[in-house]
Amino acid sequence: MNRYSWWKNALILLVLLTACLYALPNLFGEDPSIQITGARNAPVSAETVQRIQQVLTDNQISPRRIEFQDGRVLVRYLDAETQLLARQKLGEALGGDYVLALNLASRTPAWLLAIGARPMNLGLDLRGGVHFLLEVDMKAAINQRLERYEADLRRGLREIDVRYVSIERRGDALAVTLREAADRSKAADALRKAYPELAVSTPPERVDSLMLRLTEADQEQLRSAALQQNLNTLRNRINELGVAEPLIQQQGKDRIVVQLPGVQDTARAKEILGATATLDFRLVDMDADAAQAARTGQIPASSKLYKTRDGYPILLKREVIVTGDQLVSASSGFDGQSGGPSVNVTLDSRGAARMGDTTRTNLGRQMAVVFVENRTDLRIENGQTVRVRRTVEEVVSVATIQGIFSKNFQITGLAQQEARDLALLLRAGALAAPVDIVEERTVGPSLGQQNIEQGWDAAVLGFLLVVVVVGVYYKVFGLIANLALLFNVIILVALMSVLQATLTLPGIAGIVLTVGMAVDANVLIFERIREELRNGSTPQAAIYAGYEKAFATIADSNITTIIAAALLFGLGSGPVRGFAVTLSLGIMASMFTAITGTRALVNLIYGNRRVTRLSI
Repeated sequence: MNRYSWWKNALILLVLLTACLYALPNLFGEDPSIQITGARNAPVSAETVQRIQQVLTDNQISPRRIEFQDGRVLVRYLDAETQLLARQKLGEALGGDYVLALNLASRTPAWLLAIGARPMNLGLDLRGGVHFLLEVDMKAAINQRLERYEADLRRGLREIDVRYVSIERRGDALAVTLREAADRSKAADALRKAYPELAVSTPPERVDSLMLRLTEADQEQLRSAALQQNLNTLRNRINELGVAEPLIQQQGKDRIVVQLPGVQDTARAKEILGATATLDFRLVDMDADAAQAARTGQIPASSKLYKTRDGYPILLKREVIVTGDQLVSASSGFDGQSGGPSVNVTLDSRGAARMGDTTRTNLGRQMAVVFVENRTDLRIENGQTVRVRRTVEEVVSVATIQGIFSKNFQITGLAQQEARDLALLLRAGALAAPVDIVEERTVGPSLGQQNIEQGWDAAVLGFLLVVVVVGVYYKVFGLIANLALLFNVIILVALMSVLQATLTLPGIAGIVLTVGMAVDANVLIFERIREELRNGSTPQAAIYAGYEKAFATIADSNITTIIAAALLFGLGSGPVRGFAVTLSLGIMASMFTAITGTRALVNLIYGNRRVTRLSI
C-alpha cells in the first residue's frame, strides 16, 4: 500500500526537471536594446555596423554588446536612459533608411534558446508602452463604397448609351436621374446585371429615376471585410514602425485593441495608426479657369475644385484614374533628375492598365496626385465633447504627361519626411474605414517596473505566509505541501514560457490566487487523513483513504473553476484574459503537484513501512 512503481517516480522527476529547465530563462532578465533593420526589412550591411559603432563612440555611448545576425543589428545597453540617448543619436545619423525599434532583449543563454526555452512575454502594464482602443466607423465604410459606385455608374451608363442628368447621394442610397423616362427599364436591367450586390428600385413618384442601395447581406459583409482589412493594415503599419511584440486584435464587432510595448511617443503612434491616407490620380481640367471657378462658384459638372499645397485653386476631373487600393508597393527615394525626395509607386495589373491607357491618350496634358486623408476633430457642443470627422483632400503634385507609363512611376514635390511617411502609409495599405481612438493609455517604463516589483512582492509575501501557516499546522505533511507548492509555481512559469503567454498585472494576481487554491487541495487531503485516523484507521490506510476519497471533491472544485476561467477568456478583454490564462494553467499545475506530487513524496517517506503515527 502507498507505493508508486519506479517508472511513475521517474516520470514525475522528469516533469519537474523539465519544468525547472524551461522556467530558467525568466531568471536572466532583459537588456534595454535597439533593434536596427533596413527599410522594408532590407539587410543591414557590415559597413553600416561599423558606422553604428563609430556614432556610439563619437557620442561616448558604451553599449553592453552589439550583435549582428540575419541582417539585423541588436545594440544592448545596461539601462533605459542610455538606450533612449543612443536611439536619438543613431536616428539622426542613420536617417529614414533604417528602422530603429526600442526593445527589451533577453539575456537567456544560447544553449537554452537552442532547446526552445524562452522567457514569457511581459504585458503592457509591466513593460511600459501605449494602449489604444480604436473604433472603426462602419458608416464611413459604406459611404466610401457608395462613392466608388458613383464613379462606376457614370461609366456604366455611358457604355449602355443611357443619358442621365445626375447621380447623387441621398442618405444610404444613390439616386440616378435619367434624361429620358423611357430608358429607366433598360438602365435598371443593365445595372442589376452589372451590380448584383446593389438593390435597384424604381420609385413610383419619379418615372425618370432609379434608387440603388447595398443589400443588408452585402452591408454586413462589407463591415466584416472593413474590420479585417483594418486589422491587416494596422499590423503592416506597426511592422513598418519596427515595434517589438505588438498586440493587435479585434474586440467586439467594430473595435480594435492595439498595444505597443516600449513605445512612448504617443503622438507619432497616433499619427501612423489613425491616418487613413490614400492617393487619387486625376486629370487636370485644362479647359476651364480654376481661379474664376473658385471666385464665382460655377464649376463644370465633370470637374471638382481642389487646392494645391500652396493654396491655389485647381480643377480636376471627377473621374479617378487610379486609387490607392491599386498600389502594390511604395518606397521613398530621390528623383534621378532633380535630386529631390520622391515616392516610387508600383501599381497592380488593373491600375497599370488604366494608367497606361490614360497616359497614352492624354500626352501633353496634366495629371494631379491628390492626397486624401480622413481626420477627426474634437469640438465642444452644448457642453459635450463631440468627434467631427472631415476629409482633407490636397493636391500634392501636378505634372505634365510627357510619356506613356503604367506600372512604375514617381511622385515628386514632397519634403523628405513627407515622402517617407507617405511611402510608409501607402506601403502598409489604406484603412478600409476611418478609425477613432476612443481610449488611450500610456504606461511608462518606470511604472511598469514598479508594477513588477509590487506584484513580485505580493506573490512572495503570499507564498511565504502560506508556507509558514501550512508548515506549522500540518508539520511534515505541511513541509511536503510547501515543496509541492514551490514546484507548482515553477511548472506554471514553465508552461507560460513554453506557450509564450503574456504575463500581465492581473496574471500575477492569478498566480497568487493559484498558490492559495493549490494549498486548498492539500488541506482537503490532509483533513481527510486526520479524520480517518480519528476513526481508528491505520496510518497507511488513512493515507490511502485521504487521497482516494478527497480526489473527487478536488476535481469537482477545480473543474468548475476552469469552466469559469474559460468563460472569462472567451468573453473578457486583454487584462481579464491574462488572468484567465494564468488561473487555468495554475489549476492544471496544482492538480499535478497537489495530488500526484505530494502523493509521491508521502509514499517515499511513509510507504512500504510499518508506521505507528503520522506527523500531521
